[in-house]
Amino acid sequence: MLPQGRGSAILGILARIGRLPVLCLDFPYRDPFAVFHAFADAPFCAFLDSAATGDARARYSYIVADPYGVITADAAGTRIDGRAVPTDPFAALAAALRIPASARPVDGPVPFLGGAVGFLGYELGRHLERLPPPRAGHPPIPEMAIGLYDVVLAFDHQQQRAWLLSSGLPETTADARARRAEARAEAMMARLQSAPLATPAPDWSVTADFTPDQPRAAVEASIQRVIDAIYAGDIFQANLTQQMRAPVPAGLDDLTLYARLRATSPTPFAAFLRCGTDFAVLSASPERFLSLSADGRVETRPIKGTRRRAADPQADQALAAALQRSVKDRAENLMIVDLMRNDLSRVSVVGSVKVPALCALETFSSVHHLVSVVESRLKPGLGPVDLLTACFPGGSITGAPKIRAMEIIHELEPFPRGVYCGSIAWIGFNGAMDSSIVIRTITRAGETLLAHAGGGIVADSDPADEYEESLVKLAPMRRALSGERP
Repeated sequence: MLPQGRGSAILGILARIGRLPVLCLDFPYRDPFAVFHAFADAPFCAFLDSAATGDARARYSYIVADPYGVITADAAGTRIDGRAVPTDPFAALAAALRIPASARPVDGPVPFLGGAVGFLGYELGRHLERLPPPRAGHPPIPEMAIGLYDVVLAFDHQQQRAWLLSSGLPETTADARARRAEARAEAMMARLQSAPLATPAPDWSVTADFTPDQPRAAVEASIQRVIDAIYAGDIFQANLTQQMRAPVPAGLDDLTLYARLRATSPTPFAAFLRCGTDFAVLSASPERFLSLSADGRVETRPIKGTRRRAADPQADQALAAALQRSVKDRAENLMIVDLMRNDLSRVSVVGSVKVPALCALETFSSVHHLVSVVESRLKPGLGPVDLLTACFPGGSITGAPKIRAMEIIHELEPFPRGVYCGSIAWIGFNGAMDSSIVIRTITRAGETLLAHAGGGIVADSDPADEYEESLVKLAPMRRALSGERP
């Protein structure tokens, strides 16, 4: 039998169509990062970590482990549970999310009731547009890794409540699904009991340093080539990035490095993904890519415009004010807002695309940003994968016009971006979704750590200033690895 939670064991049926429920158990709320320590060694798991406090977007965190199916993709093709399938990754994802209406959850205490969790790498854009073949990476990086999860641990930071949700999928008959839902919930609850009551303090003793793949002069020369392309009328803006790497130091595990990163840079779209034993993603992203509610409301929040933080409050306020006054940064932001409005209009109800916030200031632990909000309503009959394919990859990390900017990025960046500049997402079986732009992120591939940063280049960009801005954005990842405590 299921162990008793706080108040009562089974709070109730969240969704019932026919005879197929989603099982919901509450349990005593505690720090979800502490709870995740009991699951982080699973070969495929995810912690979607709303680590920023006082942020309306940081209300919910989710833990998933042991998926019943895994979709992966790379340059060789798409695989489901390791078997090659003759379809592109987006089609495979859409097919996996199509479940019988009688098995589809429709309501619950949190937005995510089970479904797909994982990452879509930047190079997946080649399946949506005619683009040059992706560069070979060293080490190689998957283009997609997504698990299908029937059990979710969900945390509401605002209400200080926590639930275990178990759908019983992929079973589809009522009895089989109910039996699986209870068995899976029992197994997850038993594992939860082994989690520490409080989050262990990060170990900062093992350290290393990131090394740039390119010398500064080479990066600045590439930035100048983007500026030249703008003056030639080829593009308006391109997001150019640099890559750093480090060998994994002996004794430093993924979870410890992630604990340092979230301590250094708590953000509303942080995430830890383990995708097999040789690949992990440690993200401290502040940027929402696409949010979709179950009833079709869409939001994207592109970031363009960055200033470092200062320790002195008056100096910090002056940096924020200078960012708000910056003609260059506002123009950079406006271009991407227009691009996102155009992308959303492809799949949105006519007249529903709105911009309720333009170039608003948002402040995080290490930077100030200009952030805009674009909203719309998805056309009836379309779903989250349709929204993704209309907008992927995000305009804030490509440029305008998007396709030509991506071609120039391919010409100038001597590495594939991999997970970076793609998206980490949860996509619910009920049609809801939330996703981040993968920035401020460390990727571990085998024994190599990778980190990237860049920025939008416009006509009045200065290569030296743009390079310095990339270092500001790289700072949280470099501090996490070097052991510089916040």
